Amino acid sequence: MGQFIDLTAADGFTFPAYVAQPAGPAKGGLVVLQEIFGVNSHIREVADGYAADGYAVVAPAIFHRVQAGVELGYAEADMKAGMGLKAAVEALPAPGVLADIQAAIAHAAQAGKVGIMGYCWGGLLSWRAACLLDGLSAAVSYYGGGMTSEAEAARQPKVPVLAHFGEQDHWIPLDSVEAFRRAQPGAEVHVYPANHGFNCDHRGAYDAAAAKLARERTLAFLAKHIG
Repeated sequence: MGQFIDLTAADGFTFPAYVAQPAGPAKGGLVVLQEIFGVNSHIREVADGYAADGYAVVAPAIFHRVQAGVELGYAEADMKAGMGLKAAVEALPAPGVLADIQAAIAHAAQAGKVGIMGYCWGGLLSWRAACLLDGLSAAVSYYGGGMTSEAEAARQPKVPVLAHFGEQDHWIPLDSVEAFRRAQPGAEVHVYPANHGFNCDHRGAYDAAAAKLARERTLAFLAKHIG
């Protein structure tokens, strides 16, 4: 089990982050970026899981600049609230929440090399972090909403990237995933016979087989690039 601590971005903004430590020496650091539902129980479970695999995990509360203490479920009302909060964060003046993610990377770096991983909106932010931020050695994106747009696919990552998508994802059309794959031949892209949110066992879209395979690939990728 982890705990919340406070981190401070370069502009002086202080925000909470959930931190989970491995039982033994850390293999490296890992920043985990939330969906649009906050650092909720699922994201904390993800952080705890990767800590159990040997990583020092930091999950920053990236809604904090617009609203504190966000922890949503997965009902339609939660989805609507999360979409509104995401829009508010995306509207912040640059660098916006990327400053908070950079602070989380710096904290995770105490454990060695750092990877970043995100889900849905967090997957998009992981991609942006791979392209724009410093101190990373690898990036993983799960069904990064918006990441396959032409503007995002035109970015150039500084580090190796692993991306997981679901072929039944109505939020991320499969043709846009293929366009992303063509635009980013250096990225490792996998598509699963699953829907958006397939990794989250709190959602109806959960697909145990796809989640298991994606996690195995993620752990192998992290071991290769972080340790």
